[in-house]
Amino acid sequence: MSWPVQHVSISINRTPDKVYAYAAKPENLPEWAAGLSGSIRRVGETWVADSPMGQVKIRFAPENSFGILDHDVTLPNGEVVHNPMRVLRNDTESEVVFTLFQRPGMSLENLQSDANQVFEDLLKLKMILEEKD
Repeated sequence: MSWPVQHVSISINRTPDKVYAYAAKPENLPEWAAGLSGSIRRVGETWVADSPMGQVKIRFAPENSFGILDHDVTLPNGEVVHNPMRVLRNDTESEVVFTLFQRPGMSLENLQSDANQVFEDLLKLKMILEEKD
């Protein structure tokens, strides 16, 4: 059985290479991802970040030329949340798409709240990248 899905996206007036280069660096996450607004550090192949929920572990997709920014977040309770994220070419600009799944036990209201937070994060990413250069 599949879970309900919500895609959150934003257009960014930068090339996909520039968006990917910035967003793929875990050390930049605290600048634009509110859920990881604390410190972030590398521990082996995993990144550990401070979040409002406590310490979380993050594993990122290997560097690639396809704009794939997927990452798995291990919550303090041990639950692993898979977060598909893509940078897509949109003519001369980019579209960043983040996919949210309504996991078992998650209310529609919680899904919408997460979607709103993701949109705010993507808006911050857009603002940072469009101010660069």
